[in-house]
Amino acid sequence: MNAPKQPTPEVNGKQRGDYTGQFTEEIDNAEEIRAIENDPTQFPNSTRIYVQGEIHPDIKVPLREIRLSDTEHPNGNVEKNDPIRVYDCAGPWGDPDFQGDVTKGLPAMRLQWILDRGDVEEYLGRDVKPEDNGYLSKAHAEKYNSLKDGKNRLKEYPGLKRKPLRAKSSQDKGADWHPVTQKWYADQGIITPEMEYIAIRENLGRKEEFETIADRYPNLKDLPPEASDRIRQLCTTPEGYEMPRPSEINPDKQVPRNRMEHQHPGQTFGAMTPAFITAEFVRSEVARGRAIIPLNINHPECEPMIIGRNFLVKINANIGNSAVTSTIDEEVEKMRWATKWGADTVMDLSTGKNIHATREWIVRNSPVPIGTVPIYQALEKTGGRIEALTWELFRDTLIEQAEQGVDYFTIHAAVLRAFVPHTANRMTGIVSRGGSILAKWCIHHEKENFLYEHWDEICDICAAYDVSFSIGDGLRPGSIADANDYAQLAELEVQGDLTKRAWAKGCQVMNEGPGHVPMHLIQENMQKQIEWCHEAPFYTLGPLTTDIAPGYDHFTSGIGAAQIGWYGCAMLCYVTPKEHLGLPNRDDVREGVITYKIAAHAADLAKGHPAAQIRDNAISKARFEFRWRDQFALGLDPARAIEYHDETLPAEGAKTAHFCSMCGPTFCSMKISEDIRQLANEESGQSSLVSLNGSEKE
Repeated sequence: MNAPKQPTPEVNGKQRGDYTGQFTEEIDNAEEIRAIENDPTQFPNSTRIYVQGEIHPDIKVPLREIRLSDTEHPNGNVEKNDPIRVYDCAGPWGDPDFQGDVTKGLPAMRLQWILDRGDVEEYLGRDVKPEDNGYLSKAHAEKYNSLKDGKNRLKEYPGLKRKPLRAKSSQDKGADWHPVTQKWYADQGIITPEMEYIAIRENLGRKEEFETIADRYPNLKDLPPEASDRIRQLCTTPEGYEMPRPSEINPDKQVPRNRMEHQHPGQTFGAMTPAFITAEFVRSEVARGRAIIPLNINHPECEPMIIGRNFLVKINANIGNSAVTSTIDEEVEKMRWATKWGADTVMDLSTGKNIHATREWIVRNSPVPIGTVPIYQALEKTGGRIEALTWELFRDTLIEQAEQGVDYFTIHAAVLRAFVPHTANRMTGIVSRGGSILAKWCIHHEKENFLYEHWDEICDICAAYDVSFSIGDGLRPGSIADANDYAQLAELEVQGDLTKRAWAKGCQVMNEGPGHVPMHLIQENMQKQIEWCHEAPFYTLGPLTTDIAPGYDHFTSGIGAAQIGWYGCAMLCYVTPKEHLGLPNRDDVREGVITYKIAAHAADLAKGHPAAQIRDNAISKARFEFRWRDQFALGLDPARAIEYHDETLPAEGAKTAHFCSMCGPTFCSMKISEDIRQLANEESGQSSLVSLNGSEKE
C-alpha cells in the first residue's frame, strides 16, 4: 500500500505553512478583528444582496451572502462550494454602499407603502413637553443640563421631523375609519408589501433553489432517486422519528449525511412550518393571530419582520439609559451594535432623564422594531410617585410614543388586584418593574389595575397607529422557587382574555412569559400559553434554569431559551452577563445577542425548520476540509473565532493548515479521517468512498 502524498508546503506572501505546525513568521490579526467588531458592514467573505419582490416588485429584501472558497481535494480535483445566505438585521447600516449618519436617521423605506393604502392621515401631533424628558419645566431642563458634566445631557434629535400619521377619522371614528394594522389587512385577505417582504426574508433564498430543481424535473413521478430525495428535503417539513437499533437497519440505505441539503427530522410540538414561506402563508398566520408584524406606521425606517412559532425564532435585545448611567449616544450605539450581531427587535427600557429624546434618536436610526414599557415614562412624569399615576397621564404617554414610532408596547394589564396578595409568600416577590408599580398602585388606591379597566381604549389607540401588544407578565417568577405558582398562571389566563379582546379591535398581540423556570417545568409553560392564549405568539425572558450563576446568566437563561423555543416560543428576550448585577455595556450586549442567536438557532434545528440546517452543514464541511477562513465567516461571531484561533496559531499559513492547536498535526482526528478515506479509495476503489472526497463527479 502506498502512503498518501503529503501536500507541498505553500508560500503565502511571507508565510509558509506545512503539516508540522512550523511557520516562518507570526502575523498580528488585531486590526482585522477590530474591523469586524466595530464596522457594521464588516463580516468576512460577505456581500449584501437584495432579493426583489414579485407581487410587489418595488420590494428589495436584504440578505447577507457568505462566499465560500473551493475545496481542493488531495487528488487534485476542485469542488465549488455555493455561497450561503443568512438573515441580516443590520438594515442600511450593514450595507457598505449606504452613506448614513445617525443625525439624519435611516431612509423611510416603508413610507410610500403606508401612504399608498390611502387609510392614514397626517396631523400636527402633540407638542413635546418638559415632563416627557423628566423635567418639571423648560427652566428645570436648562438648569439640570447646565450642571451635567457632559454625561446624559438632553440632546434633541436634529434630523427630519415628520408629522405623525394615524388612521383616518381617528378623532370621530367616522364611517371610513378602520384599524391600520397588519392584522386588519390580513383579516380582509390583503397581502401587504410587508407580508411579501417577510416571506422572502424567511426563505433565505431557498425558493430559487427549489425552482431550479422543479424546472429540471417537471414530472415529479419520473424523478431519479437523488432528485426525489432533494425535492423531499426542500418541499416538506420533516417529521420526528424513532431511532432504530443498528441491527434493524441496512446501513447501505442510510441517507447520506455529507450532502448540503441533509436535514434531521424535527419535533414540532404542533407547529406547522411549510417548506416554503409564501406571502399568503404570512397573511394567514397574522389573520389567525398566530403571528404578529410589529410595524408602527410612524416607524417607516423599520424593515418588516414577523414573530410567530411557525417562523424562525426571533430574539430581542434590551437597551436603555438609567438614572445613574449611560448617555443618548451610547444607547444609539448599543442599538446599532445589537442589530449588527442579530437582534431582531430592540426594547428601549430607558428610565431617568431624557427618555423622549433617547427614544427619538433610537427609533429614527433603527432598522428593527422598537418596543417600550410606557409605564416607565409615565412614572417619570410623576416624579417617581406611583400613587400619582392616572389613566389620563398614561394615555397621553401612549399617544406620545405611538407618534414617535414605537412598534410594540409592553403593557401589564393582566396584573389584577386580586392576584397581588398571592405573591406575599414568594421567595422573591414581584420582580417585574412594571408589575410592581401597578401592584403598588392597586393597593394604594384599593382599585383595580387601571390598564385592565381601560383596555378597550388602549386597543383603540394601538389600532390607529399599528402598535402591537406585548401583554406583560408582571407576576412572572423571579426565582426557581416561584416558578409556575398561582399568581403567574392566573395572570397568564387573564392575558388570554385580553388577547381575544385586542383581536376583536384589530390589534396584534403577543404574550410575555417567564422568567426563572427549572427545565422540567418549561414545557408546561409553553403548553398552557398556547392553550389559554389561543396560539398568540409567546415572548419569554429566558427562562433562567438555575439561580446560582450571577455573571453567567446568559448561559443559565440560554439553556431555557433554547428549550422553550423548541416547544414553540416565538421570540426570546436576551439576558446578558450583567443580569441581576447592573446595566449592560456594549460588550455585554454582544455576549447576550450571540448567546440568544445560538439558542434561537438550536430551537429552529430542533423544530426541523426547513431553512435552519444548511448553515450548520456548510460550517461542518468547511471544518472537515480545514477551510479555516470559511469557518470563521460562517460563524455567528467571526471576530471571536479569529481571535481564539490566532491566540495560538496567528500566522497566515495556519489558516490553511490541516490542524489546530488543540490536537496539532499528528493527533487531528479530521486529518486522520481524511487520510483513511484516501487510503481506502486507493485500496478498494469503492465508488461510495471515492465520492466522499470528491475524486469523482456524481
